[in-house]
Amino acid sequence: MPGAALLARTRMWAVRSWVSVVGVACVLAAVGPASAGDWSRYGFDVARSNSAPSPTGITAANATSLVRQQVEVGGTVDSSPIYLHGILVAGRSRDIFVVTTTYGLTVAIDADTGQALWRFHPKRFASLQGSSQIATASPAADPGRRFVYSASPDGLVHKLVLATGREAQGWPISVTRDATREKLSTALVVNGAHLYVTMGGYYGDAPSYQGKVVVIDRGIGRIVGVFNALCSNRRTVIVPSSCPHSGAAIWARAGVVIEPSGRLLVATGNGAWDGRTSWGDSVLELSATGALLQNYTPANQQQLDEQDADLGSTAPAILTPTLVLQGGKDSVLRVLSLKRLNRRGGAGPTTGGELSTVRAAGAIFTTPAVWHPRRRETWVFVGTNSALTAYRLAAAGTPRLQRVWQINGGTTSPILAGGLLYAYGLAGGLHLVRPASGKTVVSLPAGSGHWNTPVIADGRIALPEGNANDHATRGILDIYRLPR
Repeated sequence: MPGAALLARTRMWAVRSWVSVVGVACVLAAVGPASAGDWSRYGFDVARSNSAPSPTGITAANATSLVRQQVEVGGTVDSSPIYLHGILVAGRSRDIFVVTTTYGLTVAIDADTGQALWRFHPKRFASLQGSSQIATASPAADPGRRFVYSASPDGLVHKLVLATGREAQGWPISVTRDATREKLSTALVVNGAHLYVTMGGYYGDAPSYQGKVVVIDRGIGRIVGVFNALCSNRRTVIVPSSCPHSGAAIWARAGVVIEPSGRLLVATGNGAWDGRTSWGDSVLELSATGALLQNYTPANQQQLDEQDADLGSTAPAILTPTLVLQGGKDSVLRVLSLKRLNRRGGAGPTTGGELSTVRAAGAIFTTPAVWHPRRRETWVFVGTNSALTAYRLAAAGTPRLQRVWQINGGTTSPILAGGLLYAYGLAGGLHLVRPASGKTVVSLPAGSGHWNTPVIADGRIALPEGNANDHATRGILDIYRLPR
């Protein structure tokens, strides 16, 4: 997990590193009708590409006219909102943002007015509020658009009716045997019949906990698969202290990344590794129900573990149907073969096997954004604690990343939407950038953040502010809209 000194430094990167081109007076192009499109989960799609190709209604020509509204949401949202178009709430169709705070309060917000339409308080909300026991999982909508899934720091996953905010019958579901040690850190995701949840540890890595993937059948509300990154021979939710090892958290913002085949990719943090039942500092491919299929483990895994340099500070990013990218707190970006993560295939006591590596501008705690501007062309945008960098995948020869441009200043996970790149600065400000050149279109006002990311749709942006580690009981959601 990130050290206190690093967290303190990230607050100090200045917004002035970005070139703001906001004009007091400007001539705007006519704004056409925005396309309706849901943003129903973190990362836009189940692959967590952070890339939404459809028009959002916001362009380089009209971005400087965006108007900001600050909405009090009752806590810190150190995660991503979701957006749903045309949901029936309180008797009429509305466009809504849904957010979950660090103490599990889930709020549906009218995207046009900023009004809270309903609030869901978990049963233990009052007793946990203000404590160090938190959750930072982004919510996810059910594909049928009737329910939304959220998490609370008591280790429960909730299924809420979108029209009312009430808990669905048979829920919530407990995904840990010790919520004081195991944390719901990452974004929830739905694929097919399954809801996927991951677990890690709290700041400071206090034992005992194990990284895990929990597979829930969302229809019947029952756990149907569990993968424990330590004691992986045990396929149930275990009491953490019953395993001789602690660690291997699955704590990257994206959590579970889903391949087109339906297989799962996750990355683990510091922890024991033996290539049999312990899988610290590894990229793991799992079946849809959590069975281990492949592993990639760096040759210096033991060193990473000893130096608190988690490989799993970021999740795998799918670059192409055959290539995957993995970063880490050690500032190294590794290109891997998706078919044979360790070049041999399968899971076992094999280390190494990356196709190429490149050193990033700093430690990586973010989800990359993957862009395909043309057929057979792949770009990836990586935010670190000190810079935002654009890379292009080499067109021929050994698969490798080539740096195209770089902007100084730490950011959260970059988002590509409607032809613009959005980057939230750790010191504040939401920066809209032309992806091909790195030129800033506009820098919108925003307070400081941590791992928060925006969603962009229908001429609106929603961006939560704040840091979960402040344990605040109040918080702000910024909503930017085009004028009517």
